[in-house]
Amino acid sequence: MAIDTVPPLIAAQLNYLVSHCPFSVKVEQMWSGCKNPSLLDRFTLVIPYCLDYIKWDVVYNAMYPLAAPDIIFGPEDENFQPFCGGTDKSSKNSLTEWNSKDPARLLSLIIELRDAYMLYQRRRIGEVDDERLKFEISTMPSREGIEMYLSSGTEKPEEVKFAVPLLDMDLNKLVAGSTWRHPQKICLQVIFPVGKKYSTAPAPRLKLISSAELKALFSIEDFRLPPWLDGMCTAEYLPALEEMLESQIKEAVSSIETRRKFIMALTPHFGRPIETDPVFCRRATFLASSGVFTFLVHFSFSLQFPKQQPTIVLQSSQHFNPHNAPVKSPNLAEYPWSPRWELLEMAERIFDFMAEECLNFKKYCNQMNQQ
Repeated sequence: MAIDTVPPLIAAQLNYLVSHCPFSVKVEQMWSGCKNPSLLDRFTLVIPYCLDYIKWDVVYNAMYPLAAPDIIFGPEDENFQPFCGGTDKSSKNSLTEWNSKDPARLLSLIIELRDAYMLYQRRRIGEVDDERLKFEISTMPSREGIEMYLSSGTEKPEEVKFAVPLLDMDLNKLVAGSTWRHPQKICLQVIFPVGKKYSTAPAPRLKLISSAELKALFSIEDFRLPPWLDGMCTAEYLPALEEMLESQIKEAVSSIETRRKFIMALTPHFGRPIETDPVFCRRATFLASSGVFTFLVHFSFSLQFPKQQPTIVLQSSQHFNPHNAPVKSPNLAEYPWSPRWELLEMAERIFDFMAEECLNFKKYCNQMNQQ
């Protein structure tokens, strides 16, 4: 982002928004709307909502940087007019109280508009003539953070999406030393068709979605959702889902310590690692040698360790390919392994395997240099 070509007052607002926003807002593009094309005073914000994104254009005027910006919503939200229709002159919002010298004003405006957008979508869905949806909304638990969205268009059927946050626990505090900036979340996406009549209502489309950073701890893709039984509503589905999810997340946290202990079990054979992932223990690198041949041993651990064995890659410190990159072995996975072994035995078996494999790798490196 060429922030040096943005007028200072606007740049301060934008910088504060990006660095302090409680949700992960992004700037998609910037452009100029004034006679001086080098002054960027307009940009598109990509704002997370209901496990998807909405895009709003923020339009400042570089010639009048003290003025509040205009916000242009998407074409599908032409009826969203959060600050229109009021007759009370004393009513206040982030625009009526605009102060261009306060860098937090744009952040306050976006948060206020996003909250208003949530109410707007809830009101739209409440007006839909669909008994099943009305029942879902009336029985849905009153937990914080539930978002909903009415999707419609000429080329796709009308449907309602719910984003239901799961687990009443602070996921950020589960992993010691994590540097997660934003609160980590796991949500259930529930999608219902609108207006269709069924003798027996089918299960909605379900999908579990997590924060991208959480994948370093727990794989949502490997989690199997419990079945949705006939006649069930979301409020009945959630307890069993959350119980299963909480149990597996606790196992994922405990597996970090298992990986850490395995890396420690390798140190009597390979020495202390020269590089490791100290938080999630997903990788470790050791410096090894066989005679005068020195090489690196890279270990990569899946979230299913020790059910899944580590992937090992050898890297020469003395041989280079034509692109001047160190020669590496293919992924090594065919070596003695059993998840039932003790960690010390796993480490011993790998070291015994490596004593022979390093000779094969040295031959491989020499052959690569001769080509």
